[in-house]
Amino acid sequence: MCGRTACSLGADNLRRACAYRDSRGRRRQPEWIREERYRPSYNKGPQSSGPVLLSRRHLQQDADSSERVLMDMRWGLVPSWFKKDDPSKMQFNTSNCRSDTMLKKSSYKGALLQGKRCVVLADGFYEWQQQSGGKQPYFIYFPQTKEAVAEETEGEEEWRGWRLLTMAGIFDCWEPPAGGEMLYTYTIITVDASKDVSFIHHRQVRAGGGAAGMPAILDGDEAIRKWLDFAEVPTQEAVKLIQPTENIIFHPVSTFVNSVRNNAPECLAPIELGAKKEVKATPSSKTMLGWLKNSQEGSPQKKENDLPRWTSQFIHSPSPKKTSADILQQWLGKEGQPAAKKRKA
Repeated sequence: MCGRTACSLGADNLRRACAYRDSRGRRRQPEWIREERYRPSYNKGPQSSGPVLLSRRHLQQDADSSERVLMDMRWGLVPSWFKKDDPSKMQFNTSNCRSDTMLKKSSYKGALLQGKRCVVLADGFYEWQQQSGGKQPYFIYFPQTKEAVAEETEGEEEWRGWRLLTMAGIFDCWEPPAGGEMLYTYTIITVDASKDVSFIHHRQVRAGGGAAGMPAILDGDEAIRKWLDFAEVPTQEAVKLIQPTENIIFHPVSTFVNSVRNNAPECLAPIELGAKKEVKATPSSKTMLGWLKNSQEGSPQKKENDLPRWTSQFIHSPSPKKTSADILQQWLGKEGQPAAKKRKA
């Protein structure tokens, strides 16, 4: 399953990271719809809102279906046919949708057959491994290049920052029976865990039988294009894209992330399990993070320069001068050294 994610990029960088080529081969950035509602987060759970990609044709019937837009939607699908006046009265959990039943359950089947496919964006997602002493959280994400930790400059056409994890989702639009604002919501499709991640689930069996699941990850722009372009790619062809992927890595993180109320870079920071040393919300950390936040509010460039900076702890890149992010990295490094890894065969 997928119960917690992180998406820490600012709105401008998120749009740049989602650049694509349309049906004419032109490089474009998706337009933000309701951008003002988006809030970056290091610890996002169901019922919170998050960024998704979808085809513009869902919002504009005469648009090219290859065009993409970004929209902030609530996590936890509310079917358009839901009749009660309050979505919180739903008696079932729709934050995740199992791939083997998505064409059978009424909550998802109608939306899926109508082409309401979306891509849920995140830095990565969290998963917990059951251990004798409790549950150990891990952060799971795409492998990154050295460019992912380089400083970004305004006006660059090609995004060289953090590669977002792109998860297949289904969305729907619900209208209150008494009228009012339309509510857009989504669910993340899950598949059986891949070999590299299965050890985290080794004692888990998901509800209804079968192996524990993980998000269905769309690896590469061609897979994303086919999933989003519902006008050109029918449902039966699109669902073939829903497969486990091995192209992911992970590292253990602090139990600081266990509480959804904790929303700070510590959630992502790698820890060394052997040292049993975890990042905690100490007074010094709160002071440091508060100072960093204030320093970023001064200029648009700094405000958007919000990549997950802990990556530089294990992907080294020389820097000519100290920045506020460098100071944060140095502080995090004292709390716990990185341990990014893939499962050994």
